[in-house]
Amino acid sequence: MDAYGARDAAGGGGSASPEPGTPPAQGTAATVRGTGETDAAAAGREPTEPEHAAPAEPTEPERVTEPDDVTIGPPPEPRTDVAALSLRYQIAAALALAVVAVTVCVHLGMVFMHVAPSNTVTKKHGKAIEEWIYPEFEQNWKLFAPNPLQQNIAVQARARVRTAAGEIRTTDWYDLSAEDGRAIDGNPLPSHVDQNELRRAWDFFTATHDADNRPVGLRGSLSESYLRRIVELRLDRDGAAGQGGTVDSVQVRSATTNVRPPAWSGERISLKPMYRVLSWWSVPADEAEGATK
Repeated sequence: MDAYGARDAAGGGGSASPEPGTPPAQGTAATVRGTGETDAAAAGREPTEPEHAAPAEPTEPERVTEPDDVTIGPPPEPRTDVAALSLRYQIAAALALAVVAVTVCVHLGMVFMHVAPSNTVTKKHGKAIEEWIYPEFEQNWKLFAPNPLQQNIAVQARARVRTAAGEIRTTDWYDLSAEDGRAIDGNPLPSHVDQNELRRAWDFFTATHDADNRPVGLRGSLSESYLRRIVELRLDRDGAAGQGGTVDSVQVRSATTNVRPPAWSGERISLKPMYRVLSWWSVPADEAEGATK
């Protein structure tokens, strides 16, 4: 008898291990199966087959829904220029640009009609075109002439003055063009009066008078009055009448001098001024009083 047999005989509580290939004996305390379940006999129940859990069916991964207001992709670029303005300012900017565009178109059209040959539009609306162009936007072809102007023209004036003692005296010549030149020289924003008033008045006079200073057409007298009034105001500004004196008459002349040619040209010209002297113009009493006030 082996050790297991002796233990059974002594205590009756042991169980012998069956030999390989031999089914287990009835009445054993417990039988261990596959996963370690307890023998039904040890628990006082009928032996039952172990319940096997059914294999779980594969489930689809849960879908995550994106909110509607979530933007996928890079963030939008910030608005710039006019697009960054509010609607009210965008409308104002659009209106301003429209006004500028219309003004530019009208100006270009006026300049074109001014330099274009005479046509139906210029004959019908010539006055409106001249009012738009003169004096700031005047256009001419002198720059592209075959022989551009090469002369300096100075307008000079003098006066016959009645002094406070009743004497009559004649002043020296005042170079009015030189005064305008000194006012313009070095001035970044020169006045249009200093640049154009006297020059245009003299051009107006020469265009409406012949070589003998006789008026041609109806505008001759107007050009004389215009030039005389400018000269009176200039002489009064220079104090030609003196203290208590009045100007009785004025005289105007032009001094034309050729521009000195460059040294490399070899051209020889006279630099002596040529004068065009006008007759004396009487100053009306109301103009004389207005000039001295």
